[in-house]
Amino acid sequence: MGLNWNEIKSRALLFSKTWADASNEDSEAKPFWIDFFEIFGITNKRVATFELHVKKLGGAQGFMDLFWPGVLLVEHKSRGKSLDAAMDQAIGYLHNLVERDLPQLVIVCDFAHFRVHRLATGETMAFELRHLHKHIKHFGLLAGYKVQDIQAENPVNIKAAMALGRLHDALKDSGYSGHALEVLLVRLLFCLFADDTGIFQPAQSFRDFVEERTAPDGSDLGPRLGQLFQVLNTHESQRNKNTDEQLGQFAYINGRLFEETLPMADFSTAMREALLDACGLDWSAISPAIFGSLFQSIMDEKARRNLGAHYTSEANILKLIKPLFLDELHAEFERIKGHRNKLFEFHKKLRQLTFFDPACGCGNFLVISYRELRELELKVLRADNELSEHRGQLAVDVHGLIGVNVDQFFGIEIEEFPAQIAQVALWLVDHQMNLRVSVEFGLYFARIPLKSSPGIRHANALRLDWSEVLPAERCSYLLGNPPFLGKTYQSKEQKADLAAVMHGIHGAGDLDFVCGWYVLAARYTRPATPCHAGLGPASMPRCAFVSTNSITQGEQVGVLWGEMQRLGMHTHFAHRTFQWSNEASGKAAVHCVIVGFGPEDQAVKTIYEYEDIKGLPHAVPAKRINAYLVDAPNVFLNKRTTPVCNVNPMANGGKATDGGNLLLSDEEKAELIAIEPKAAKWIRPFLMGDEFINNIGRWCLWLVNIPPAELRAMPHVLKRVEGVRAMREASTKAATVALASTPTLFGEIRQPKSKRYLAIPKVSSERRQFIPIGYLDSEVICGDKIFFVDDASLFTFGVLTSTMHNAWMRYTCGRLKSDYSYSNTIVYNNYPWPGFAGEALNDKHRTAIEQAAQCVLDARAQFASSSLADLYDPLTMPPALLKAHQKLDTVVDAAYQPSGGKKTYASDAERVAFLFDLYQRITSLLPATAAKTKTQKVNI
Repeated sequence: MGLNWNEIKSRALLFSKTWADASNEDSEAKPFWIDFFEIFGITNKRVATFELHVKKLGGAQGFMDLFWPGVLLVEHKSRGKSLDAAMDQAIGYLHNLVERDLPQLVIVCDFAHFRVHRLATGETMAFELRHLHKHIKHFGLLAGYKVQDIQAENPVNIKAAMALGRLHDALKDSGYSGHALEVLLVRLLFCLFADDTGIFQPAQSFRDFVEERTAPDGSDLGPRLGQLFQVLNTHESQRNKNTDEQLGQFAYINGRLFEETLPMADFSTAMREALLDACGLDWSAISPAIFGSLFQSIMDEKARRNLGAHYTSEANILKLIKPLFLDELHAEFERIKGHRNKLFEFHKKLRQLTFFDPACGCGNFLVISYRELRELELKVLRADNELSEHRGQLAVDVHGLIGVNVDQFFGIEIEEFPAQIAQVALWLVDHQMNLRVSVEFGLYFARIPLKSSPGIRHANALRLDWSEVLPAERCSYLLGNPPFLGKTYQSKEQKADLAAVMHGIHGAGDLDFVCGWYVLAARYTRPATPCHAGLGPASMPRCAFVSTNSITQGEQVGVLWGEMQRLGMHTHFAHRTFQWSNEASGKAAVHCVIVGFGPEDQAVKTIYEYEDIKGLPHAVPAKRINAYLVDAPNVFLNKRTTPVCNVNPMANGGKATDGGNLLLSDEEKAELIAIEPKAAKWIRPFLMGDEFINNIGRWCLWLVNIPPAELRAMPHVLKRVEGVRAMREASTKAATVALASTPTLFGEIRQPKSKRYLAIPKVSSERRQFIPIGYLDSEVICGDKIFFVDDASLFTFGVLTSTMHNAWMRYTCGRLKSDYSYSNTIVYNNYPWPGFAGEALNDKHRTAIEQAAQCVLDARAQFASSSLADLYDPLTMPPALLKAHQKLDTVVDAAYQPSGGKKTYASDAERVAFLFDLYQRITSLLPATAAKTKTQKVNI
């Protein structure tokens, strides 16, 4: 795994200073580049060749100063020599390289200056040696970092959706609603688009028809639209000979889009104006990929107030489809683009591919996939044309050459309106690509009338046999963005749907709704034996879904991925947690992962990591990808009742179950003592997670062993006890009713018995690098939003507050919204402590951790008035505390070195990969009866 960017930048800065005075190519160039590679952790001198003999353009002989096939080519000069001439020289070497060896970067340098040319894009960057650290990301591929190039959307889509939204409101207010309104709006969408993209000839035919052939008051607009729709659904040869000339010029559309007879809509002057306003927009610029979701949102007043928050951005869709199929197809094209026969076979393959989204919504994923497939087909046609005898011909008849079509795309959608939009959106993007072809080859190309249709089924995907939509043996790729709903947000019907899918799977009641699609995808693809599917006779369908990151964390992992493994699934690529959002204001954001999987294993796997969850990913090659999306052994961390290592147990705090009668705020405490001074001795500090982190005062009546006479002497306390009894008796839960017999006590008493204990809040902000944990006096009553370790040593505190443990927590805990939700049974009890994999922890390491842990506590004590929230906020964390944590991390990491750990780690992922390996070793040493969690060794 590569170095992190901070380390690379530091090395680059040191490199710049070391070589600041170098000048002679002959004596210094080679060590200069050896040192340059070491910036990225590359010490293998054989990755690149110095002074490679090569034939230049024109036949002359030459030597490339440094060449790394497929990666980079360097031409180095002495200080002050011309870099323009050097670049010309370097580019000249490319002519006789075989295609697979063409470098991604061409670099020229004179020690003091760099010039970097990116071959794929043609861009060139220039900078001085002293600024190398500022430009180091240009060389990210050398360290395993390859940023994905993804573009944003055009805001014109929101304007267009709002225009239709106004028309929708007016029609609905007039009493025109339901299915008829939805179909009418879909038809108007098509007409508006057709008016600006050449489907209707001449341009603006629809607008002219509305303006010229309908009354200004809109009284006849409904009937006239009905007449137009009938014409659009009738072939020219079958139209009435007396059809109005202006109507007769509209092309026959077909596709069943205008087949259904709708009830007549009544328009007003304002409604007619709203339609004409919509006609005034440039509909050729809309993106069918996101417009569909925007269009759907106008049907919901609440959603429209946040219009733009409910579509999936193209950037995020590309994160899924590129590693699923697009990158591989483009790579294949690059390999064969110089051979006409291979281009022909590749083009046939593109036509055979099929794409299936079993939760397609408005078709976002299908539309972008189709557009990208057509873009690739256009490259194929362009390359073939360059190789053909017609090269240079201004106009090429491509009507018989375009093969990719919308009938290769399939979907299931539970709601009727988005299912209709998905079909129309695919037709729209098809026409947009046809226009591209027309411009490219000089002849107009359109698929009108519509002869091919997407296979979009209006149905419940969790109740439907997917093979009815597309037989598995014909499926190439299964993809999409199924509903995310967690178990507490699922309706009764949704729970029943999911239960039907998960029948017989233990623990399935805790799963997110999206898990139903994963399991059905595994069952759907597993028996497939494709005869073609565009992938070859031995290939199986490949899948990729977007999901909330909760399916790769906490309790769901063992349930879902255990079943996926049983069904023979393998994980091919994964985007680790990132923020799924779009470019619109009021945008909805959720923390997601993308998992690519299938019944066949792949030798090449990729994990996409995010330094910033709102930023761009970098691709990291992986040997394996486990259920937590880490390059590590595939183990499932099921709940354990005791720690896997011999350490103090972690327990949950007590639960009052009191209706608020035993709990007191600062004000309530003062008021009670003022009117009942005897109560003071029975009041104890009480903390939940929020109070613990934020220093919020809270108290409780702790009436354990209170003498009855003393309680009766405090009527105000007794009134609160009566409130507890009444609340418990009124409960619908039998267990709570039973507690009414002991109203003076907490419903669940789990209080530490030692003088002090270590408190760990259950929930902590994702912004914090460390979960704020700390010691509490035994007088403090521990609530059920806190875990505790009784009589915890400084060693225990040190390990639990280290980056090593916090990295483990971030990868294995559940989430509450986006916050970390710690678990004693999953995170703590499965945590592999140092010294338990066959090697004992020595006193030197234990003492070092204890001393460093005390330094952390001492650093906190310097800011006694600050809360843990203040101390561990990334923006306000004191440097002294940060330094103490860094020292602690150093000694904790050192304690793991006898177990195979590294001195330093490039990332959390690298730490967790080591910890999973250590966990596997530790559990292998446990007796079979003690190891309740099965260690799985098969990749998924």
